[in-house]
Amino acid sequence: MVHRIHRSPTMRITQLRNATLIVHVGQYHILVDPMLAPMNALPPLRLFARKRLRNPTVDLPANAAAALAQVTHCLITHCQKGHFDHLDRAGKHWLRERQIGVICTPHDAAYLRQRGLNVQPLLAGHATPQPFLGGTIQTVPCTHGLGLVGALMEHGVGYFVALPGEPSLYLSGDTILTDAVRGFVRQHQPDVCVVPAGGAHFDLGGDIIMGVHETIAFAQIATGRVIANHMEALSHCPVRRLDLRQAALTAGLAYRMVVPEDGEMVDLR
Repeated sequence: MVHRIHRSPTMRITQLRNATLIVHVGQYHILVDPMLAPMNALPPLRLFARKRLRNPTVDLPANAAAALAQVTHCLITHCQKGHFDHLDRAGKHWLRERQIGVICTPHDAAYLRQRGLNVQPLLAGHATPQPFLGGTIQTVPCTHGLGLVGALMEHGVGYFVALPGEPSLYLSGDTILTDAVRGFVRQHQPDVCVVPAGGAHFDLGGDIIMGVHETIAFAQIATGRVIANHMEALSHCPVRRLDLRQAALTAGLAYRMVVPEDGEMVDLR
């Protein structure tokens, strides 16, 4: 099902760092998965690497404070089992101080309430769209790695957001490219998809998010624009933006794939 745009859209996305971004749409500014700690404030994610780099490996961009000052809502894809790269202590403090409404799954609601956040959980279940900002929102299951590593991960969800007169938006969450993801994209064909492309992995086991190959394969399934992030900010994400851009060019997808720099705003109108 392809969603048509019936009036002039306003949607833009500001990529802040890693999976942290802001969706701007009319009067709403929706923060996604805030990791707001300064550079090197968080522990390493590769314990047996030659260099045990602390995280994040880069600071927030210079325009982060101004962008964050606009935020009206927050979406959390996953946050338990130590996933500080999607909600760290600084992000919790920032949300708690401002009492920003935090939209999350029922699974994460109690965890976030215990930390003093203004939690607005969705109903249980992935199949049914629910009301959201005058449109709808639907959760989509993630697979954050397979095997033993996958068994230890918090898999979380992605979000499919459809607002009147705006591009339909799929925020995939942290996932590898599974049959469930393929099926969802083929069925809904979002106008815009945001996917994690950093190829993250630990000392043992396979990738826990998409890398170059799977991101290109995803973009070949999707018919809309693909925005790739989750790169060049964490010590266990080896994919470079330059390499993904080159792969997109080689695959004939450069006209539909956007690989934004930190701080870059992508206009989806």
